[in-house]
Amino acid sequence: MSLDEIRKKVIFHNSVDVWIATCMEKNIDWTNTGAYKKFIAYLLANNLNLKAFNLCAHEAGATEDEKVKFTETLAETKEDPNSLTYTVKLNDAALNIIRNFSL
Repeated sequence: MSLDEIRKKVIFHNSVDVWIATCMEKNIDWTNTGAYKKFIAYLLANNLNLKAFNLCAHEAGATEDEKVKFTETLAETKEDPNSLTYTVKLNDAALNIIRNFSL
């Protein structure tokens, strides 16, 4: 699902779903936790208003083994702010910042 599609559902999304949608648009492997951490570092450096919260894979609707493994791997390094899950408000400014992300 694209960023525009998830934006239409609700205004706030979890950063894992935003990451997956971003990767789909950019044809990037979303299962790379190191790349996710770079993505979060980029969002934080660009002053996006992110709010950290604990996300259980099952709360995210994760039925795919890869998504469950991804969120569990991130949870192992929860002391790193770049491995946390955040809420992201997908307004126009945020989408511009997100779409300018590159590895």
